[in-house]
Order: sequence, then C-alpha cells, then structure tokens
Amino acid sequence: MHLAVPCVGLAMLAAPLSGLAQAAEADRLAQQLANPISSLTSVPLQFNYIDGLGVNDEASRTFLNVQPVVPVSIGENWNLISRTIVPIIYQEGVFPGAGSQFGTGDVLQSLFFSPKALTASGWTWGIGPVLLLPTASDDLLGGEKWGGGPTAVVLKQTPQGWTYGALVNHIWSFAGDDDRADVSSTFLQPFVARGVGQGRTVSASLESTFDWKARQWTIPVNFFYSKVSRIGSQMVSYQGGINLFVDSPAGGPEWGVRFTLTFLYPRR
Repeated sequence: MHLAVPCVGLAMLAAPLSGLAQAAEADRLAQQLANPISSLTSVPLQFNYIDGLGVNDEASRTFLNVQPVVPVSIGENWNLISRTIVPIIYQEGVFPGAGSQFGTGDVLQSLFFSPKALTASGWTWGIGPVLLLPTASDDLLGGEKWGGGPTAVVLKQTPQGWTYGALVNHIWSFAGDDDRADVSSTFLQPFVARGVGQGRTVSASLESTFDWKARQWTIPVNFFYSKVSRIGSQMVSYQGGINLFVDSPAGGPEWGVRFTLTFLYPRR
C-alpha cells in the first residue's frame, strides 16, 4: 500500500514531461519543415484554389500538388535532396470556349546537392538541376515542352526560431511540340518563417515568376500558418494561408487560398 503514493507521484510527473518532450519534437520538426533542404523526408499534399483568371476575371483553377521530398546521404559530407511537384488540376473557363479541364499537369523535378555542415556564419545552401517534364494529360493543362536549368537555395536558421532565405531556378525549354511557346522562365522565392512554439510556424514568401518571352512577372505574396501535430503514430503538419497577386499578366490570377497536409517521416 505504501508504494501507491510514490507510483502516483511518478505518473503525475511523467505526464507533463511527456508533454514537454512532444512539444520539443514538434518544434524540431517544424524547424526542419521550414528548411527546404533539411534531412526530413516528407510528403506534402498542397491544395490550391486561385480565382480571377480569364479575360473576364471569372475563371478559376483548383489544383493539388503532390510534393514528395526525399533526402539521401551521399557520403560523409553531402546530402542529395529530391523535390518533386506532381500537379493534379481542375480548371474552368480559363480558355474561352474550351469549357473545363481535369487531369495531371507538367511535373517539376528538382535535385539539390547540399553540404551537411553549416558555413562558419550558420548558413546552409544547395544547388543542382531542375527538370520540366511534359506529363500533362490535356493540352490545356501543360506546355508540352521539355525544359531544364539550374536551381539553388540558400537559408539561415537562428536559435530564436527564425528561418530566412531564398530559392531560385531558371528553366529553358529544349524540346517538345514546335507549335507551343518556348519556355524561358525564372522563379524566385524569398521566404521568412518564425517558429512560435508547440510546433507552430508563421511564414511569408513571394513565389515570383518572370516569363522572359512575354517580359511579364507573376507575383503572389503568400501568408501562412502551420502546426505540427500527430494522427495516431503519424507526425503531420497542417498549413493554411492566402495568396495575394500583386502582379500578373492579363487574364492572370488575383487571389487564392492554400491548404497543405504534410506527412512527416523523421529519421529515428
């Protein structure tokens, strides 16, 4: 009988300690998720809705980006990070008289070679190739062009929970349907994120694209809130936010929303 009191006391102490450990794990995963070239394997399912498309600003596009991120150790000093974007698209009224389209879009595949060690000032970076694959199931869901070019990312994470940096790539088309427009496009994404505890993160970014053929920017300003949590034994991240387009071509989007469910697979 006398053992009951110490056992109850230990159980009461273990509960808050377990909660603290879970919060620390959530913060660690949230920080890794804010780093696009971390050693965290993840599968984001990114749902997007954008409106204000078309000649009368009345068309819309809904798409789900399946974006697996797979880091691979390639030696004592380097990682190779594979980032793939597979879009599944539904659009209506984007092309006058064409009705609606549903199917897969063009796949974007990026590979980053990244050193495992930080620089002396605490920065990390990655560089490699990016490939555009003409996998669209409908002519109006893709460009029907093969493309490629360089991509790079640089960022820094601070003990105070800040992450800031930029990702850039440029794609030139080199093969494909001669009747479709050539591609020469620069993507520039400066980003900043702040961990606010218990696996929560607030972030902002510009997903800017410059079309060198049309000499036109498309610039959405993005604001997001995310939370790392658990579904049973599976660690996940929920994210929601808005896109406000400060510049876009004629018939381009005006605003959008994004919701992302990310499955996380940390190394054990």
